[in-house]
Amino acid sequence: MNDRSNTWSAWDRDHFFHPSTPMGAHARGETPARVMATAEGCFITDTAGRRSLDAFAGLYCVNVGYGRQEIVQAIARQAEQLAYYHAYAGHGSEASITLAKMIIDRAPAGMSRVYFGMSGSDANETNIKLAWYYNNVLGRPEKKKVISRWRAYHGSGIMTGSLTGLESFHARFDLPRPPILHTEAPYYYRRQDGSMTEEQFSQHCADRLEELILAEGPDTVAAFFGEPVLGTGGIVPPPAGYWAKIQAVLKKYDVLLVVDEVVTGFGRLGSMFGSDHYGLKPDLITIAKGLTSAYLPLSGSIVSEKVWRVLVEGADRTGVFSHGWTYSAHPVSAAAGVANLQLLDELGLVENAGTVGAYLQARLKAALSGHRHIGEVRGEGLMAAVEVVDDKDDRRLFASEKKIGPRLAAEMLERGVIVRALPQGDILGLAPPLCLTTEEADTIVDALAASIESVLGR
Repeated sequence: MNDRSNTWSAWDRDHFFHPSTPMGAHARGETPARVMATAEGCFITDTAGRRSLDAFAGLYCVNVGYGRQEIVQAIARQAEQLAYYHAYAGHGSEASITLAKMIIDRAPAGMSRVYFGMSGSDANETNIKLAWYYNNVLGRPEKKKVISRWRAYHGSGIMTGSLTGLESFHARFDLPRPPILHTEAPYYYRRQDGSMTEEQFSQHCADRLEELILAEGPDTVAAFFGEPVLGTGGIVPPPAGYWAKIQAVLKKYDVLLVVDEVVTGFGRLGSMFGSDHYGLKPDLITIAKGLTSAYLPLSGSIVSEKVWRVLVEGADRTGVFSHGWTYSAHPVSAAAGVANLQLLDELGLVENAGTVGAYLQARLKAALSGHRHIGEVRGEGLMAAVEVVDDKDDRRLFASEKKIGPRLAAEMLERGVIVRALPQGDILGLAPPLCLTTEEADTIVDALAASIESVLGR
């Protein structure tokens, strides 16, 4: 490590409060401090000169890959022309207006308008408020409860952290808060009744949802939030028939469907949106990460025509829609979004995610499924997970103190590949940039197979 890198590492430990980090251990130097410097394509290099294949695209977000000068130049041009103006009271910019049209042009049928924020968390906060406002306009003030799923990830704010269904996001933060409720995760591998088929398990999940709605009272339930594929909760694609059965229950009780496409939006599954991939008909969609490929922060709430008509009715009746963020539709972020979506099309990255994703899934299964400690290899497109277990027959987890997942991730890093150890189990997550090649997919699989053998034996 060079002197410059040492200096930054020291400043990091002394002054930087990191998200999702063991604070004391980091400050004491017991965990690695890595200062990133440059990046290109699927690779990122730190200040110590270590180059890694980023098989998690930052945090599922650098869809078009690193170092795209088209986006950099669009950011610079917009900053020179108009670095900022707010979007309140009907103000816009060429970039934000253009991006809104581009999103609706690509969105599932029936979507109408885009409300811009800065992160997936604030977009989900917006969607909760929209669901409440919608029901107030319709004269249903009691219809305010919101259902999410265990193992879901929808953010880490007060309400969005409540929507999230992971223990570490609740413990010691006094979450979840009402009126957020949780129902069963569509996690077929972890089903209690091992004799169930996927279709039977999907019906079981739909039945649990209906029971919850009936127990709470259908007149009190406003919305259901769901990721097309569970992300941070384990990268779990839905079992066969799941979304059709869930949507039937929601329609029966007039519950809005909010589809969180922060991870799946803009190509990751080999389709522009996960909603199209799984036949979802959303009332609201949450977008962020892939919208700008994280070159700048930007999120959005895509509003269906059905919901939009009610919002307009409410504003006509009561006046200004009093919700907003200072940086909503930030012109420079919007310019990054326009350039990003243009690149997504020009480079054929949605199609690449489908073809290279299928190659990656097949190679992972062929290389790993036979190992005595691999419980499941699963995924869709360029999202994949490898779940490691102590006993394959009864799906028993390793003792948590063994930290198998983090050890495997560290071993992968030593082999030049970045993956993510996911919470509540020993699960390695993969979500590389959509520009991944088959050769780079081979590098990931080979490093993973070697790391598993190193940590767990043959």
